[in-house]
Amino acid sequence: MSTAAEKEWLYALDISDATWQRAPGDAVEAVEVAFLERGAVAMRNSTEPDVVLRYTKAEWDAFVLGARDGEFDLEM
Repeated sequence: MSTAAEKEWLYALDISDATWQRAPGDAVEAVEVAFLERGAVAMRNSTEPDVVLRYTKAEWDAFVLGARDGEFDLEM
């Protein structure tokens, strides 16, 4: 499936019954993720639940590997 077709499929998915997960804790504002079909992932901010980003399995895998490798570590 081409990337464009995969994205079209991904954003056409009905995720109204998705199970959203977040890191443990009592934070009001948190990143939430839901695991979808074919290894895809949806992500949202808990304070704006109608704004949902969706990632293919390949995109999510690349993000996770990058995070583990420190690509997103910022020097403050």
